[in-house]
Amino acid sequence: MSNYQHQLINGTEIDLQPGKVVCIGRNYADHAKELNNPVPSKPILFIKPATAIVSLESGFSIPSDQGECHHEVELSVLIGAPLTKVSVNDASNAITGLGIGLDLTLRGLQAQLKEKGHPWEIAKSFDGACPLSKFVAPSAIADLMDQDIQLAINGAVRQQGNTSQMLWTVVSLIQYISNHFTLMPGDVVLTGTPAGVGPLHKGDELQLSLGDVLSIDSKVL
Repeated sequence: MSNYQHQLINGTEIDLQPGKVVCIGRNYADHAKELNNPVPSKPILFIKPATAIVSLESGFSIPSDQGECHHEVELSVLIGAPLTKVSVNDASNAITGLGIGLDLTLRGLQAQLKEKGHPWEIAKSFDGACPLSKFVAPSAIADLMDQDIQLAINGAVRQQGNTSQMLWTVVSLIQYISNHFTLMPGDVVLTGTPAGVGPLHKGDELQLSLGDVLSIDSKVL
């Protein structure tokens, strides 16, 4: 496992062991359309293990021998309490931190596996497949469902969206997940990516932001 630890933006470690990452597929309609996927009628869930988590601020590596590795910038949500079949209110109260994450995807490998009807975890859940930023306290964000999220690479904006464009709200997603499997303290939810996904290359300089509360510089090592 990586030496990543959940941290607040002031550098304080959070006493939560990093756990699984529950990801939401196609939560932005424009992203579903850009990949020629149907817009779902229910949230699509998949999981990255804790071994996929690395620090976004420290820079990260991508596989060099498995085809294109695509960036998908997302709002990340740190869970601070056990959640099993919870109410919307309990789901909201369990949010301990908010940040930025990258759902790294081996796009060609994923397409090959999907074409054969096979699971595609190895395209999404490899070691280092989930760079995460430090987190800010939920109180730092006035309206969770009206936050800009942006990724620029080498100074050019590649992905730009607003959480208001999500098909499902953050809290409703957490509640939905809890009805299928338990979320534990230290787990993270990645809430979906806006349109504009594309390949990363070694040496790329990344600038990521969440509203006016979080700005991160990173690099593909």
